[in-house]
Amino acid sequence: MKKKKMRTEGVSQMFLHGGKNVRASMCLMGLGQLLYGQIGKGLLYLFVLALAVFYFVQRGFADIAGLITLGTKEADTWLGIEGDNSVIMLLMGILSVIAAICLLVCYLSNVKDAYETQKICERGGKPASFREDLKQFLDKKFYKTVLFLPILGVCVFNILPIIFMIAIAFTNYGGTIVPPKLVDWVGGSNFVKLATLSQFSPTFLKILSWNIIWAVLSTALNYFAGLGLALLLNKDCVKGKALWRAFPVLAYAVPGFITLLGFKFMFSYGGPINQIITGMGQKAVGFLDIDAKWIARLIGLLVNAWISVPSIMLLATGLLSNRDASQMESAKIDGANAFQQFRHITLPFVLFSTTPVLISQFIGNFNNFGIFFFLRGGLYIDGYFLASDTDLLINWLYNLSINNNYYSIGATISLVIFVITSLISLSIYTGSASYREEDTFR
Repeated sequence: MKKKKMRTEGVSQMFLHGGKNVRASMCLMGLGQLLYGQIGKGLLYLFVLALAVFYFVQRGFADIAGLITLGTKEADTWLGIEGDNSVIMLLMGILSVIAAICLLVCYLSNVKDAYETQKICERGGKPASFREDLKQFLDKKFYKTVLFLPILGVCVFNILPIIFMIAIAFTNYGGTIVPPKLVDWVGGSNFVKLATLSQFSPTFLKILSWNIIWAVLSTALNYFAGLGLALLLNKDCVKGKALWRAFPVLAYAVPGFITLLGFKFMFSYGGPINQIITGMGQKAVGFLDIDAKWIARLIGLLVNAWISVPSIMLLATGLLSNRDASQMESAKIDGANAFQQFRHITLPFVLFSTTPVLISQFIGNFNNFGIFFFLRGGLYIDGYFLASDTDLLINWLYNLSINNNYYSIGATISLVIFVITSLISLSIYTGSASYREEDTFR
């Protein structure tokens, strides 16, 4: 709060106590720098302003208007009538808004730079030359030089698609309403449909409840199985530890989708497991059949554990090697049994270091698209709209948007996933010892 107040006071200082050159920069980007004799920097700011004016006059303002309307003229391919593409207008409108924000940041940077130059001159110094400013980007401001391209990449490949997805969730894009038809803003009606409409609501509630159960069970199973395996292989009585650790690592090294396809074949009607069952005179079992449900869910949990446990085991193995052996010896002397030692010493120590990893595992499991897509993908079951009883929200989103053109509902589901995972992750992390007791094991 204090830091925010100081920042606000700094902005007010610039606007209230800036001299004529600072006011000149407020009126025209780069003019204050030119008045201070900083020709290179001033021309650079003017060039940015000219480029922005050219862009917004040419199409920026039109794109922002298109973002509001999403088009007014519908195309007709049969009659050869060209119209507006609402999706392109939405995307370009978002880009124009981002460009406007960048221009605002440059404008504030220009005013701030002029004000800092004014303070230097008031102290009897000279304005920095363009060469000196460039040198700063290889010295004190080198972090800006290094981070420029990664930040640009994050904005283009992460932030822009996220904003576009969020915007789609508030439109009627999808189904029969796809370009060349015009798309409209519908506000929060997609969220209402998801919660109340008989077409979506029952399926959404069923999949959401299973998704949460799956995420909790799979995360707990993977974590404690990996930790248990690490504890077992950490015992002094175990011989050939490197060899035993190699087997889970080999399972982890195999690409996940190959492992999933291998398990799908193993549990299929013609797979080796059913070959053994029929060889014993029994009927083949539809482990992944349309009516399997909990059997298929259990197989998914076990297969996911097979893929994920080795990474937890490797992490826990490294942490256990740093345990304080004196604590374990003291606990033994005090009469603590193995379970009590694990509960009160080992588990808190490992949890403290692995809580962020545990949260990332939970989010990964919540959004684990591949498990049931490769094991049981393509099944649509009665009582579910374009989904099966093992599908997660991410699988249903795929079925709705990619296979059936319900783009706006798919975007709405992805926004719900984001909200759920964010709230759960933040609440768990802020309530954990890793956040509240940072110095516990230092």
